[in-house]
Amino acid sequence: MKTVEIYTTPICGFCHAAKRLLTQKGVTFSEVDVMTDPDRRAEMTDRANGGRTVPQIFIDGAHVGGCDELYDLERAGNLDAMLAA
Repeated sequence: MKTVEIYTTPICGFCHAAKRLLTQKGVTFSEVDVMTDPDRRAEMTDRANGGRTVPQIFIDGAHVGGCDELYDLERAGNLDAMLAA
């Protein structure tokens, strides 16, 4: 499985929904909490081409977007292929 990174905050419902979908799919991911580590927010924004909201999700270093984009990939049947090694 590919490397998945997700920038989150603990009070974000969309973050919880994105993590829930990934967990249901058996995906292991690394999480960066930009609320407790605010210096990482600038890193997230740079990597996400200006995206400032959470979550920001990356699969194998490629920016996927946020929760809506992750669920769009799932509905279109493309998420599993993106996650496959």
